[in-house]
Amino acid sequence: MKIIRNAVVTLKYEIFDGEGNAVERAGEPLVYLHGGHGGMFPRVEAELEGKAPADRIRVRLAPEDAFGPRDPELVRREPRSKFPGKIRVGMQFEGEMRHGDHAHPVVFRVVKLAEHEVTLDANHPLAGQPIEFRATVLDVRPASPEEIAHGHAHGPGGHHH
Repeated sequence: MKIIRNAVVTLKYEIFDGEGNAVERAGEPLVYLHGGHGGMFPRVEAELEGKAPADRIRVRLAPEDAFGPRDPELVRREPRSKFPGKIRVGMQFEGEMRHGDHAHPVVFRVVKLAEHEVTLDANHPLAGQPIEFRATVLDVRPASPEEIAHGHAHGPGGHHH
């Protein structure tokens, strides 16, 4: 079967930064519902359209086509006294960002430590950077009516979220 709208696609993928360094290699295959359901970068979906198992793609993406531009409002400086015990660069903490009356959860990464201050960043680590997305199609199958209605692929045995 070839990749078409509302097909469930299984990929083995790698992401490279703008300098060609591998920054993410999928241990587990990525499974998503193809066709504009939000489970894949739109430019990657366009490149995958019509592909079949064993086909490969390489797509260079500008920041706005990948993880978006860096948003300086997602960077916070907090007093070190707010954090328990030993803290190190790379640690992650859950928090929330407020937009008007609405709050939504975000994950902050510790990006810098000073004697009395911790710098946190909720931007995706690859925000603001071009990337290259490489993938091999492992499997393509028709989506079930339930998957189409929900807008995402389900795991083996049905609905798991």
